[in-house]
Amino acid sequence: MSLFMDVTLALPGRALTMQVDVPQGGCLALYGPSGVGKTTLLRILAGLARAESGMVRFNGQTWFDATSHEQTPTRSRRVGFVFQDFALFPNMTVDGNLAFAQSKPDATRRGHWLELTGMTAYGRRYPRELSGGQLQRVALARALASEPQLLLLDEALSALDGSLRSSLQQALADILSETQLTTVLVSHDPGEVFRLASQVAYLQPDAPTRYGTPREVLLNTNTLGRYALAGQVLLVEPAGVQARVVIAIGQETLTTLVNHAEATALHVGQRVNVALNGASAMVSAA
Repeated sequence: MSLFMDVTLALPGRALTMQVDVPQGGCLALYGPSGVGKTTLLRILAGLARAESGMVRFNGQTWFDATSHEQTPTRSRRVGFVFQDFALFPNMTVDGNLAFAQSKPDATRRGHWLELTGMTAYGRRYPRELSGGQLQRVALARALASEPQLLLLDEALSALDGSLRSSLQQALADILSETQLTTVLVSHDPGEVFRLASQVAYLQPDAPTRYGTPREVLLNTNTLGRYALAGQVLLVEPAGVQARVVIAIGQETLTTLVNHAEATALHVGQRVNVALNGASAMVSAA
């Protein structure tokens, strides 16, 4: 189910115009510093906020049209929203949280989403009995249990530590691949964007929004020195007086040259950090 969004927001001191078309099963990342309107765009998609002008269409249906004052209610949009703070009901078990999200009770479907998120053994537990990573999986399972047409993720993994975030990113990537659920996520993490997104909208306060694939938007910019990506070594091979290293970063690959001394510390399958600076990359063990 495809998403078309062409809206203008009035932000402090400026206006933000967003025009994007996400195909069915695609994942759009809204990337950029705080305060540029990323969460507001999610709220517009969910029907929780209005834009000053423009329209939102999903699967051929108009969800918002400023000209005709059309606004489809949130309950009619079938949107799954995963918040940074999880927003689970503390007085309900894991299974109860999922049941609350369903339009009709269906224990089989709840079991499916718990299995998909690796939470089958925790259905009878309460949120207070779970770790941060488990709470995040429950929040995701609850969003999926509502059988959404569109999944919205608002920095859903940002509160987790590095290793746990990486494992949940991979779990989420597998889920999105299996369900082919159209998704829009907000993230400050370029590694997360590479792993999950097929498209990126890079929002900046004093520059036009940039659109493209993660490689086009994040690996071809004048501010690469700000990025430190997490990846996995795929290949280390001689290249004259240096060595060529190929690293998987999310759904993309990056090739760089290192000296032989650096190459001896790398091996296939190793987790590494990649610090980007202009046209060069520095690789170090994670």
